[in-house]
Amino acid sequence: MEHTRLAHADIEVPKIGLGTWAIGGWMWGGTDERAAIDTVHAALDRGITLIDTAPVYGFGRSEEIVGKALAQYGRRDRIVLATKVGLAWQDGRVSRDSSPARIRQEIEDSLRRLGTDYVDIYQVHWPDGAVPFEETAAALEALCAEGKIRAIGVSNYSPEQMAAFAKAAPLATNQPPYNLFEREIEGGVADYCVQQGIGMIAYGALCRGLLSGRMQADTRFTGDDLRLSDPKFQMPRFGHYLEAVRRLDAYAQEQYDRRVIHLALRWLIDQPGVATALWGARRPDQLDPVDAVMGWSIDVADRVAIDAILRECIPDSVGPEFMAPPENVATA
Repeated sequence: MEHTRLAHADIEVPKIGLGTWAIGGWMWGGTDERAAIDTVHAALDRGITLIDTAPVYGFGRSEEIVGKALAQYGRRDRIVLATKVGLAWQDGRVSRDSSPARIRQEIEDSLRRLGTDYVDIYQVHWPDGAVPFEETAAALEALCAEGKIRAIGVSNYSPEQMAAFAKAAPLATNQPPYNLFEREIEGGVADYCVQQGIGMIAYGALCRGLLSGRMQADTRFTGDDLRLSDPKFQMPRFGHYLEAVRRLDAYAQEQYDRRVIHLALRWLIDQPGVATALWGARRPDQLDPVDAVMGWSIDVADRVAIDAILRECIPDSVGPEFMAPPENVATA
């Protein structure tokens, strides 16, 4: 496993981390606790020592499962545990709340569910326009001083929002959506993070499974699966993205003797400023491709060829905007 040291925190992170949104079950068709715990253990055994979770993933379920897995595994000091703050929920409806009172409540709830007395990286899940960023940052800085968190991060923040936040507390990480198909952060968020030494923890690395190479035109999603509301998974766009995957897979085999899943992850972890790419898995076997992502890189000529494939196959690309919870309007 390759590693990166965060510039603004004394923390070393693996280039691939385990994302546990799906483990929480909500919007992913439920969860199997035993398989989820086995997956966390398998990830740690492979050197995937950063575990990323959030209270809203299954409304506490993901954190509870991660906590059980870590209690059984031990070696807490070798694990980088990242969770989030700033989303409230009621009857399945999610809203943004980054107030100091909410932060105080959430850190205690998260520590209890995770079975630990500190979190390594504590991230504001979405920007809250109703609370000054400096006020949120100051509340997190206080948690650092108390030893309840080691480093502060944000997620889904713009450069302007990060700059306002950083006036009150140093930012170690930003977690944006980023993958071969969703590259909206390039030139803005990504450049700012590189310039400021903020490590990016990229989520959606395989674009909700699209870049796994396992989906077909007849793949169906049921229940509360979020891909039912993702424009990428609706025809005719779904067909365009699948054609891109087919061609990227052929290219990966021809040039690197790898598959599209390896190409997508290698491309991502080699991007400037990316400290970690989150790999979402619910079963141990879904981690099998990890080893083939390590130990090589994509050259400039192949990056150009990859971009050409994307342009030719996807005439109407769309981003991850559909996932954003309703925004709050700043109060006077």
